[in-house]
Amino acid sequence: MAEPARRRATYADLEAVPETLVAEIIDGVLETHPRPRPEHGAAANSLSYELTGPFNRGRGGPGGWIFLVEPELHLGSHIVVPDIAGWRRERLPRPKDAFITIVPDWICEILSPSTARLDRGPKRRIYASAGVQHLWLLDPVEGVLEAFGLAGEQWLLLATIERGEMVSVAPFDAISFPLDDLFPFDTPPAAEA
Repeated sequence: MAEPARRRATYADLEAVPETLVAEIIDGVLETHPRPRPEHGAAANSLSYELTGPFNRGRGGPGGWIFLVEPELHLGSHIVVPDIAGWRRERLPRPKDAFITIVPDWICEILSPSTARLDRGPKRRIYASAGVQHLWLLDPVEGVLEAFGLAGEQWLLLATIERGEMVSVAPFDAISFPLDDLFPFDTPPAAEA
């Protein structure tokens, strides 16, 4: 016997989710997960710090970018909430709504046990289909950053950066910073000695 057709989630379903959860609609399914763990939030905050001065403000870098933490993006029928998204300034006028329909130029997903399946699977596919040009996947537990560039509708792995290495990868290769700086709960190398 055939399974009954699944009802597609609506925006009303998303709005009914308690504020203690992050909610997204992916492939017509309401996906919820808990707010990020402290390591996740600290990594997102540290990465935003590294990029905002040089790329948003032009301090020590080229400027010209706008970054948002956990924006609600409406990409076709999908509603996603990436950890950090960036747009070239000329592409993002002041938003009039609580959500954004303009495709970001760059997205970073911070991997966690509750989101890695979505971040590596359907969300990565959605971002490619929408035309996001750069995707970073940052794993604060493993201490790894994977940077991808869009080639057609496929992701091309540009770099895999591990603990102890410097980050200097598109679209932010005008600067470099230690990957370890994104993990403030780790013991700093100088303190280990």
